[in-house]
Amino acid sequence: MKSEHTLNKTPLELGYCMPAEWFKHQAVWLAWPHDPTTFTSGVEKVEETYVQIVKLLHKDECVNLFVKDEVMKEKIKGLFVKRGIDLRRIRFFKFDYADVWFRDYGPIFVRNGNHELAMVHWVFNAWGEKYEELLRDKQIAGIINREMRLNCFEPGIVLEGGSIDVNGKGTLLTTEQCLLNKNRNPNLNKEKIEKFLQDYLGVTRIIWLKCGIAGDDTDGHVDDLARFVNPTTVVCAYEKGNDENAAILRENYEILCQSTDQDSKKLNIVKLPMPAKVEFNKKRLPASYTNFYIGNKTVLVPIFESENDKAALGILQELFPKRKVIGVNCVDLICGFGAIHCISQQQPK
Repeated sequence: MKSEHTLNKTPLELGYCMPAEWFKHQAVWLAWPHDPTTFTSGVEKVEETYVQIVKLLHKDECVNLFVKDEVMKEKIKGLFVKRGIDLRRIRFFKFDYADVWFRDYGPIFVRNGNHELAMVHWVFNAWGEKYEELLRDKQIAGIINREMRLNCFEPGIVLEGGSIDVNGKGTLLTTEQCLLNKNRNPNLNKEKIEKFLQDYLGVTRIIWLKCGIAGDDTDGHVDDLARFVNPTTVVCAYEKGNDENAAILRENYEILCQSTDQDSKKLNIVKLPMPAKVEFNKKRLPASYTNFYIGNKTVLVPIFESENDKAALGILQELFPKRKVIGVNCVDLICGFGAIHCISQQQPK
């Protein structure tokens, strides 16, 4: 494996930055669901959600899919063939991974001005060492790069992909609840964390929101709160009434309305409604429409059999006029405390 890190140079110094999610993808990375302790509503139901996601994405970008073994691989191939999925567009990777949250444990890909791809391998500590049994997934980025052999940068600090969002021009969204949490990098203050974000993702402006939504075991990942949909526009989850999320989301919205981008220009902030409260076994789940995935020709949006599903899809379709916005029922997937963005990681072209 090559590593520019050994040259004591950062991605920023070598001209790399993280592209926005709407930048053209070569592939999307996923890991197949298998653990009944994660998806208590039933793994088979979540498998069906995955089949739908792969079918919707695979014609427009290749699907790189982690499987645990040959038996699982053959089972999945059978499911895909039945649903008309072209297996030539699927690439399988075998590894005894623990869970499906690729956005958080997988690499973040960066590109330079010569269209060269590299990866940043952050430390994954299972969201503040909450789940010891999931810590082996910190190996995933290394497993991938044994195959891809890209330049690989290793900052040596904890960071999950769901905790950040970028506009590809120099501005990054994150939350204080997550990145300043002492269960991540207790020896780093805000200034030092900002320096890592600048050096390894190529950003110049960082917007700090406050806290995440109820039920979120990641300590406030921003992909459940606010997302860039183009370089100057952010959709922000917003809750009316007396729901426990209302005050938190209003505060984040107000911060965004006062924020500027990398060029000191005001951002366009669009409110996105929240679904009605989603619970399983009387436990609040972190359901949010902002946990969408921006594919090459589609935007896959989690929906939750809520009266606000239609409104959220309509708002996002207006914001993505060149892509087809499609709702994917994530009532079963959210039982694992994540949705479409959480399970996916884009690989830019």
